[in-house]
Amino acid sequence: MRTTTSLAALAITASAGLAGAPEYTITDLGTVAAGDTFVQGFGISPGGVAFGRSVGESNQAFAWTPDTGIVGLPSNAGSLFHVANGANDGGVVVGVGAATLFGTGALPLMWTDGVLTPLPVLPGLGVARANDVNESAVVVGSSGGGVQEVATYWMDGVANAVTATTVGGAIMTTAFRVNDAGVAVGHGVDPLAGARNVALMYDISTGVLTEVPPLPGDNGGIAFDVSNNGFVVGGSSVNQTNSTPFIWSAKTGSVEVPLPTGASLGSARGVNSDGWAVGIGSGAFALPFLYDGEQTYLLQDLLPDDTEWDIAMNTSSSALGISEDGSIVGTGIRDGELRAYIMTLVDGACSAADLAAPFGELDIADVVEFLRAFGAGDPAADLAAPTGEFDIADVVEFLRLFGAGCP
Repeated sequence: MRTTTSLAALAITASAGLAGAPEYTITDLGTVAAGDTFVQGFGISPGGVAFGRSVGESNQAFAWTPDTGIVGLPSNAGSLFHVANGANDGGVVVGVGAATLFGTGALPLMWTDGVLTPLPVLPGLGVARANDVNESAVVVGSSGGGVQEVATYWMDGVANAVTATTVGGAIMTTAFRVNDAGVAVGHGVDPLAGARNVALMYDISTGVLTEVPPLPGDNGGIAFDVSNNGFVVGGSSVNQTNSTPFIWSAKTGSVEVPLPTGASLGSARGVNSDGWAVGIGSGAFALPFLYDGEQTYLLQDLLPDDTEWDIAMNTSSSALGISEDGSIVGTGIRDGELRAYIMTLVDGACSAADLAAPFGELDIADVVEFLRAFGAGDPAADLAAPTGEFDIADVVEFLRLFGAGCP
């Protein structure tokens, strides 16, 4: 008990600003073909596989890792344009082949270790989109279009429509992401209130569809991503207008994510198991941001002052995915060209006690972050057995690690 009191006293004397903003480097993901005119990054797997599309000469979907660099994925016969929308850490990438850049005639595709397999389309609907894949190779997306669009998942190569409804009668039209537990998130419609979008969460194993509640005062939203431990992020709105970013968990419910400076609306688009979220704010420009559970940062402000990247003074920039280690993928302007990027945290944590920036050293910011995580039941503070419980053993282990310092 004396140990806990001492830690609390340290936290009281520390200001929130001591934690500091995280620092990042930024890397251009490159182009599939030399003649490609622009490249977009659409996300990143939990373990760090980035994906997107390279447009111009190749019009190919791509995957990227630090070891392989950018790798163009085989094109589908009859499709002119291709995009990778999701990937797992086991060599599977999913996406779409289409007749136009904007997705006309979309067909769902899966690449396994670089080998293309077209996925089936539900009978009578003609088109479909594969948006994400989990570690069990369960793929989620949607089939059809307009009033016929229905959320879809593929297991063992078989397409299945999501036919469940919420308690209030809402139906799911699109699944954007799926985690390794088989929970998919997306959005749908409420037949009793056609003006509102409904943020939804679907458990594939149980067949239960649940509404992700909007922020107070709002009546709907869109859920864009779900982490492996159950954080959900998206945009909360009133009748599809004035979107505000939110993060949801079973413990906290829906919590507003503060908008970045200069934004009047926005949405959170990606989240990891630490509850770090990325998204896009909207003002005069597109304003990609990072939320670390406490503060919101413009991504531009996290880069070195002499960077050649512009991700804050144009209308095309984005931040669409964040991996478990905090790497961020999106699109920005580099030397006047639209390019895909990955932002990587400078100096990774040196131990399990190195919980806050600046990483690579243990200081009062780590103590403050441990206390926050411990109080919130955050897995980052669950340092000792029994796993899943937050008790004095976790405090003792944190003190041991902190006292040992960085290697």
